[in-house]
Amino acid sequence: MFFSCKQEDAQYIIDKAIEVSGGSLIDSSSINFNFRDRHYIAKRHNGSFSYGRLTVSSKDSILDILTNTGFKRLVNNTPVSIPDGMVLKYGSSVNSVHYFSILPYGLNDSAVNKKYLGKVTIKNKPYHKIKITFNKEGGGEDFEDEFVYWIDVETFKVDYLAYSYEEGDDTGLRFREAYNERYVKGIRFVDYINFKPLDKHASLLLLDSLYSIKGLKELSKIKLEEVKVE
Repeated sequence: MFFSCKQEDAQYIIDKAIEVSGGSLIDSSSINFNFRDRHYIAKRHNGSFSYGRLTVSSKDSILDILTNTGFKRLVNNTPVSIPDGMVLKYGSSVNSVHYFSILPYGLNDSAVNKKYLGKVTIKNKPYHKIKITFNKEGGGEDFEDEFVYWIDVETFKVDYLAYSYEEGDDTGLRFREAYNERYVKGIRFVDYINFKPLDKHASLLLLDSLYSIKGLKELSKIKLEEVKVE
């Protein structure tokens, strides 16, 4: 019974976090933004989606499009053939940026598992701490990645998140602190300060403790620019 109650807590908290971030508005929306010299557009409608990434150079424009039915690339508006081995890589890259742009939306997908880890304090504020894992089926290429979310006890906003990743021989941990919160047509957007642990043997579940004692190193800032919602 205790385990069941904890799982229900996690579900309730995630539901509230999605709600206060504009989840129902995201269900049917068109979201545009710029990120690291590329333009992104996401169109969603009742479960159907089309995620685009436009890269413009001095010679070419490359438009990558990921939908429910697959991935395609257009170079100067002309479809081009992509090797099978690269389709998954390109599609995952496009999906990743769109996924992070509207967190915690998406955490109620059927492949997502939630585990309540209790309450913790960061910068004198209480947070719900929730671990997220993914099923292999429906969990995407990076289904083995694990996430932790710190959700404000009072506002139910995600202020911090962390994750583990594996990319070939490269593995690691990242911790993100949200800042520059703004609402665009009712949808919450934030930027992130991106950290990694100084200790290469650090645990994902203890990154909040390391953050509190300055055991993390800032790597970069994750900024969404010129966000527009229709």
